[in-house]
Amino acid sequence: MTPETTADQMQHQTFDDFGLRPEILNGIREAGFRAPSPIQQEAIPIILEGRDVVARAQTGTGKTAAFGLPAMNAVKHSNSVEVLVIVPTRELASQVSDELYRLGRYDGIRTVAVYGGQSIDRQVSLIRRGAQVVTATPGRLLDHLKSKRLESFNPSIVILDEADEMLDMGFLDDIDQIFKYLPEERQTLLFSATVPPAIRQLAKKILKDPVSLDVTPKGGATTNVDITQRYYVLEEREREEALVRLIDTESPNKALIFCRTKKETDMLCTTLVSRGYAASSLHGDMQQRQRNEAIESFKKGRIDLLIATDVAARGLDINDVTHVFNYHIPFDPESYVHRVGRTGRAGRKGTAITLVTPLEFKKLTRIMHTSGAPLVYEEVPTINEAKKQYQNELLGKLQHQHIDEEAVELLQRLEEEVDLSQIACKALSMLLDRQPVGGPSRIGFSSKEVERMMHRSKRRKSSGGKRRYNSRSARPRRYKR
Repeated sequence: MTPETTADQMQHQTFDDFGLRPEILNGIREAGFRAPSPIQQEAIPIILEGRDVVARAQTGTGKTAAFGLPAMNAVKHSNSVEVLVIVPTRELASQVSDELYRLGRYDGIRTVAVYGGQSIDRQVSLIRRGAQVVTATPGRLLDHLKSKRLESFNPSIVILDEADEMLDMGFLDDIDQIFKYLPEERQTLLFSATVPPAIRQLAKKILKDPVSLDVTPKGGATTNVDITQRYYVLEEREREEALVRLIDTESPNKALIFCRTKKETDMLCTTLVSRGYAASSLHGDMQQRQRNEAIESFKKGRIDLLIATDVAARGLDINDVTHVFNYHIPFDPESYVHRVGRTGRAGRKGTAITLVTPLEFKKLTRIMHTSGAPLVYEEVPTINEAKKQYQNELLGKLQHQHIDEEAVELLQRLEEEVDLSQIACKALSMLLDRQPVGGPSRIGFSSKEVERMMHRSKRRKSSGGKRRYNSRSARPRRYKR
């Protein structure tokens, strides 16, 4: 591999500077892209030169356009598959296919997503109709290739997206098999958030003299600076009430909530729906139709909360997620970075909130140290603070509320029988009765209690001692308030 290219070596201020075809530029403008992101600045010129590339970039940095724009610019409209994108999950296959279609539509580029859970015959039929771009998961693609269903399948550009995710999911053997069916003369691009040894070995096997690009912050896995990251310390039994209180006070436009297991995902979803929230779950035991419905509802705003496991959320690419809630702390720093990276995308601001118990403090500290995540401790708002915030939001909405003619007529009728101030008080009382804020007055530990816990943890670490827990409770004793 060649030495890493730096952003200072090539600065493209607009997409016009790349020399892309006018039809491709029309798709870029229609998508609302303004200035290229760092990975796009670095990758697009190199790919346009026909070079193989190994690119390291975090989720949400514009990778799809970074490889998709130059790849589609090279399409010759030969009525056969010219670009193949291999991705780890069905959801990502569908999303990447949709984005490439959107960017290439003015150039007449057709895209097809190929993954399990859909009709094999339909997929083959769509490809035979003249699709130039195929986005596929490894398992279904390998099945098509072994069965020789895809005639004259000779893509000139092959892209591996989220390569480290494919490694984690055990797809590397399938990738090896797939490349035995692909033409020797091709351009190969590998995009990954991390490049562990197994991915480096794969790159040596399938790429020729590649250019290495790296736009990740130095010093290991780190999170986006546009994401505000907070954590709250509480008892295990308070987890559900804390989440509800934070949802009420944060008022997320769209939020992803991460749980450890499929069962916990379904249980939390049932609880939130019963409390009146528009929520759905997402996990591996759901049928593909159900998964698609949940993701589509989340994308289109029919639901505000999507509760998911780590595996189910892999490859989700939704730009307007305002909040990520770690209902359960992730197992490792990489998982934390991937979860948090679902918000604060495409230049937007985001918020990541993590709920932890005292027993999970050590794990949280490791995540903060390894990922460089600037998590800040805060107390869960009290019920009075939550009500005050709701009232302030209500006042703001009332000040900007449009007044229609029916409201004016209704007010005139009421004024004949009730004093105007009484009307206003009654109307506000009705609105306040609908406020979602409830639960116990106080949830979680105070700042002083957390400081004492941190101090004791440091003291035990320096002395080499271990804290002993009450065998009956299996958790730290609650500090007196």
